[in-house]
Amino acid sequence: MELRQYAALIKRWLWLILLGTILAAGSAYFVSSMQVPVYQASTTLLINQAPSEKVSDYTAILTSERLSRTYAEMLTQQPVLEETIERLDMSVSSEDLAATIDVQPVRDTQLLTVSVEHQSPAWAAAVANMLVEVFSAHNLALQESRYAETKASLQIELERLQGQIHSIEGAIEDLGEPVPSHRLSELSRLQTDLSSYRQSYTSVLQSYESLRIAEAQSVSNVVQVEPATVPVAPIRPRIMTNTVMAAVVGAMIAVGLIFLIEYLDDSVKSPEELARVTDIPVIGVIRDVGKSVDGSPYADEHPRSPTAEAFRTLRSHIEFSGVNQPIRSLLITSPGPNEGKSTIAANLAVVMAQGGKKVILMDSDLRRPRMHRIMGIPNRIGLSDLFMHEPFDLQGVLRPWRKENLLYMASGGLPPNPAELLGSERMKMIIEKVVSESSIVIIDSPPLGIVTDAAVIAARVDAVLLVIKPKRTPLGAVVHVVEQLQRADAHIIGIVMNGVPVRDAGYYNGYYRGYYYYSSYGGDDEGELAPRRNRRRPFRLFSRSREQEPERERSD
Repeated sequence: MELRQYAALIKRWLWLILLGTILAAGSAYFVSSMQVPVYQASTTLLINQAPSEKVSDYTAILTSERLSRTYAEMLTQQPVLEETIERLDMSVSSEDLAATIDVQPVRDTQLLTVSVEHQSPAWAAAVANMLVEVFSAHNLALQESRYAETKASLQIELERLQGQIHSIEGAIEDLGEPVPSHRLSELSRLQTDLSSYRQSYTSVLQSYESLRIAEAQSVSNVVQVEPATVPVAPIRPRIMTNTVMAAVVGAMIAVGLIFLIEYLDDSVKSPEELARVTDIPVIGVIRDVGKSVDGSPYADEHPRSPTAEAFRTLRSHIEFSGVNQPIRSLLITSPGPNEGKSTIAANLAVVMAQGGKKVILMDSDLRRPRMHRIMGIPNRIGLSDLFMHEPFDLQGVLRPWRKENLLYMASGGLPPNPAELLGSERMKMIIEKVVSESSIVIIDSPPLGIVTDAAVIAARVDAVLLVIKPKRTPLGAVVHVVEQLQRADAHIIGIVMNGVPVRDAGYYNGYYRGYYYYSSYGGDDEGELAPRRNRRRPFRLFSRSREQEPERERSD
């Protein structure tokens, strides 16, 4: 599919794209507007990791990452949550509180981001700050508990040694000054014991201080570097963002639906599709044809319209198709009903008569004829009557129309065996006789995809014109009808695409790219170019009110 075909496809389905976009955006806006706003308060923590001199840089990095993930998990554990609830005197369970908290490590840093979401902005900020305070105290107590027992033992030992030292010093003082000679040995013993206890006290004190230093170096704690503030704007719902995203998604879904519909639709849409399945050329593109109140064909009532000009273009193509062998008899048929073959036949006969040819329009539809309604002539006698009289006389069945060189033969009464009559030698004689009385005979027939009437006539005429309706006629039906006509040794000169909407007319091989070139306000019947002052006025031709627009003819 070419770019211009995609453009035409989007243009044709633009209403669906707009509808999908508006519905999706409107729904998102309504749903988002009905949601309760949720606010988010965030605070940032710095992890003070204990220094270590005996690990490599890579190990330190891994340790830091693991510590960040560990603290992120510990922040939402039940002890921290329960103490936070108790301090803030909140009536909420720890599980519900945990659902509102999100802790994320900041990549490549020693920072943690704690976010709390709630419908109340003040509540969210208070919980975020209190959570950090409780966790910091809880973490410090947990770290210090590793050295608490050893420190307590050392403190007890220091107190015991201190008591012994004080006791010995008191005993020495009790000896008096000067010390009696008979107590010198006792003084020497006390002094030795005092020296020993002092050495022990010093050793234990050194151990205690070393333990405190080790504790300070191995404890990792957290510091709040950015406290949480009360948020002003909610984080959700983001009404405009949701609306825009929904509009984009709605448009994408509509476009996907369009391509799905086009993929599943097997009807003819363009001449290019016909070219892929058959070598029969498209020689005419006709827009929707209306009929006037009195029943005359559209090309007769609107000879200067673009539609009439399209029929004149079709007339020229038919004449060029008969350069080597003139076309004296032309059968017009279609794959199925309601594709406009009778309308095409009637209007083509009118423009050929306008071109100076003597034309006979024959209605060979002996099942559901409707050409007499288009031409405005009663269907009392016609083709079926020629099968019952010998010899047959064309004067009784050929009815003159408004144009002097256009004669019309109705179908007449409906026989019970139309296929046998149309395939008989009598029908061959009738066609030969009618051809001898005119420049060209245009024969309207039943749809070939339903009955075989057209197939039996196709072999006895000079050319066959196949009428299809875009977006209605299946491609398979076209292929089947073409094969059926080729088996009947019929000469198919081309295909006419009937009922093309004005908005799509420019798409079909340029037939209507100059659609408004011709004006109904100036020029002759052949579509002369309008005067300069009227060149823009053809646009109004298809913009009249419903009362001014010719009544649409239901395609046959």
